[in-house]
Amino acid sequence: MSSSETRPVPRRESPWGMPEGDHRQPKAHRCNDRAEDVIQACFEGNPFKTVPGPFKLFWQCMRSKPGEEPTEPYAYLELDPPKREVKLE
Repeated sequence: MSSSETRPVPRRESPWGMPEGDHRQPKAHRCNDRAEDVIQACFEGNPFKTVPGPFKLFWQCMRSKPGEEPTEPYAYLELDPPKREVKLE
């Protein structure tokens, strides 16, 4: 389970309110932390040098199947990298 799934996602209030009986909670996208790492890289010196590494991992994450996200550490976020669940057969 990635760290983005355990952190709460902020809710915005809608002028129409919530549909009756709708109690679903938003869930962060599985690549959300990779996107945040790219954004943080933009502010860490020369973006031409800091952004390519995190962006490559973000792109790999977006193109991967759920559960097959890259497990390399984040470049700038102080989070543990995602772990793959080992399925015993």
